[in-house]
Amino acid sequence: MSTQALSGIRVVDLTRVMAGPYCTMLLGDLGADVVKIERPGAGDDTRSWGPPFIDGISAYYLCVNRNKRSITLDLKHPAGQEILWRLIEQADVLVENFSPGTVERLGFGYEAVRGRRPQIVYCSISGFGQTGPGKDRTAYDQIVQGMSGLMSVTGFPDGVPTRFGVPIADIAAGMFAAYAIVAALFHRQRTGEGQYIDTSMLGGQVALLTYQAGIYFATGETPKRTGNAHPIVAPYQTFSTADGYVNIAAGNDAIFARLCRALGLERLLEDPRFQTNAGRITNLPALVESLEAVLKTYRTSEVVAMLDAADVPCGPIYTVPEVFADPQVQHLELRQRVPHPALGEVDQLGFPYRFSASPAAIRRHPPLLGEHTEEVLAEVGYSPAEIARLREAGAV
Repeated sequence: MSTQALSGIRVVDLTRVMAGPYCTMLLGDLGADVVKIERPGAGDDTRSWGPPFIDGISAYYLCVNRNKRSITLDLKHPAGQEILWRLIEQADVLVENFSPGTVERLGFGYEAVRGRRPQIVYCSISGFGQTGPGKDRTAYDQIVQGMSGLMSVTGFPDGVPTRFGVPIADIAAGMFAAYAIVAALFHRQRTGEGQYIDTSMLGGQVALLTYQAGIYFATGETPKRTGNAHPIVAPYQTFSTADGYVNIAAGNDAIFARLCRALGLERLLEDPRFQTNAGRITNLPALVESLEAVLKTYRTSEVVAMLDAADVPCGPIYTVPEVFADPQVQHLELRQRVPHPALGEVDQLGFPYRFSASPAAIRRHPPLLGEHTEEVLAEVGYSPAEIARLREAGAV
């Protein structure tokens, strides 16, 4: 295999649940050596989250912990703390997602770590940031989705604010953290300087508001829920068909014209209400009624075939099983099976990017609890006898 982009980078992973583990998984996918620190006897909280479980192993845990090595450490035990210091002294990156102030109380805050490893890139992921009046609030994904405004613009106008279907606040925080870490590593390569990164779930969600924030900035008006319709482009939404639903996105006037011709609705092109995007937004109910009157006479597969032929962006709404049956998803290898010591094989999501020279790869299965404790401790200078004594003392 070609050298991966982050080969040779060691990450000390003091994270659990989703946002932090998602970040460190992304780094591991790019070749970093991620050492996941877990509580003896318990491990990451998500090891017990379920159902579903696969032979006692949480499916939730499996989805964000590949490409890592797991060791168990009691961070309140002096010997456990000494082990962590040895790991830090060989590390390039430290990632933590404890509540603000926790790692400082344990003696592993940024200032303490920088004192012994000046070149470290140290990233804290929290719900609301490390400073400010809200820093001590307890955060879970749904709480942050609500407080970021995301739920207020998700759902139908006559419905309730709606949670996104995946933990997007956690996922986005992990993605932004990984992005920032790679940028900090590039900065260190150029300058020799390590640095501290403070990223939050709240910040990540507010950053995703994009044009919804833009609407508010431009008009002072509160953005509304628009269901499955785009708030400022039309027609760009979900439509009913004879046997289900189809998504159609007429992102400009030329596409709208092709859509109308494909459906035999050329008369709409002569209607002054629909000749501009602004007009189509203003008169959206009438436009949808005209389009659906035709779309409901065809099955979804027929609509997709017809609009594909007319170069109109469209697509079915898949269930999760249908996603992984799709030929293009299979071609992109977005589902991969990897060996696992307890389960034989496990399925993992593939990569949404492809490199020509430094490919991402699933090199390691999601680890069993403490699977690599002896291996990692030996790498930082502990003998088998010392490791045995550490186990007896409860430090690992």
